[in-house]
Amino acid sequence: MPRPTARVLTLLELLQSGGLRTVAELAGRLDVDERTVRRYVDHLLDLDVPVESVRGRHGGYRLAPGYRVPPLMLRDDEALAVLLGLLAGQRAGLLGAAGTASETAAAKIRRVLPERLARRLDALLDSVAFTASPGRSAPPRTEVLLAVADAVHHHRPVSINYTAADGRRSDRTLHPYGLVAHAGRWYVTGEDPAVGENRTFRLDRIAVARTLPGSFDPPAGFDAAEHVLSGLATAPYRHEVHFRVEATAQCVRGVLPAGVAIVEQLPPGAEAVPDADSGPGSASHGDTGVWSRVEMRVERLDWLPPLLASLDRPFVIERPDELRVRVTEFAARLADSARRGAPHAGGS
Repeated sequence: MPRPTARVLTLLELLQSGGLRTVAELAGRLDVDERTVRRYVDHLLDLDVPVESVRGRHGGYRLAPGYRVPPLMLRDDEALAVLLGLLAGQRAGLLGAAGTASETAAAKIRRVLPERLARRLDALLDSVAFTASPGRSAPPRTEVLLAVADAVHHHRPVSINYTAADGRRSDRTLHPYGLVAHAGRWYVTGEDPAVGENRTFRLDRIAVARTLPGSFDPPAGFDAAEHVLSGLATAPYRHEVHFRVEATAQCVRGVLPAGVAIVEQLPPGAEAVPDADSGPGSASHGDTGVWSRVEMRVERLDWLPPLLASLDRPFVIERPDELRVRVTEFAARLADSARRGAPHAGGS
């Protein structure tokens, strides 16, 4: 027969699964009478576990919010899911101040894992290989992330102390429309009432965020993720690049996602016909009849010729002229390499 302590912990696990549990249901699950269930609930209350009693015909017990997190009862698969989630969040750079908090939380869970499960988890972590390198961006402060999220949810203005990329600090008010996690960073986007424009801010550059009195109405249908990605694609960099490519927007986005470029599929009849001066890649082959226009802001041009070649579609460079020169030079290097003979096996 299970000992009383084991049944009390089982009771806690049942309550943590959520919802209201009747005394009769709990008695059946624990294989005890209803009086014993009430005694077990008293044990949990003595441990400061916030169990709430609901009276009435359909009453019972449920777990209420408390001033601290009660002991958690996790199955093997749940413990593994939590640990892998913490690891994935750390590598993605999305755990807020949580860098240290996630490590201590993972350590606490691992300390109480059964030895057999701990060994299997260690084997998994030692065996797994990640295709993406760990996130290197600074995580936002937990209090900032939670304050901004609360302001977004309740449509309340928020005051932020912000440090721009050039080191300038400012205090400003923001009507936050949405939070976006992208490429290991957190962003908040919304209206800056002082300038009457939508702005996007990195949360790791916000030192303090404080919810203000009042409320606002966000614009209907506003897509925070699309706004942030469009802003990143059009951020001021050294070069402004425009080109057209004979391919659908979906095909181009497979190589140039929304955070890198703005891609617009041109309507029928607006297709561009490459001319003799369009440079390498202008020779039409397997025409689709569908053209897309691409706009990008980039700091360097050297990575664009290989990317354009990887599209394997006819294209027309609109600007800058320097990119056309770089593509021509890249094509010449490819042609030169293709003309070279294969090295002879062995010595002369």
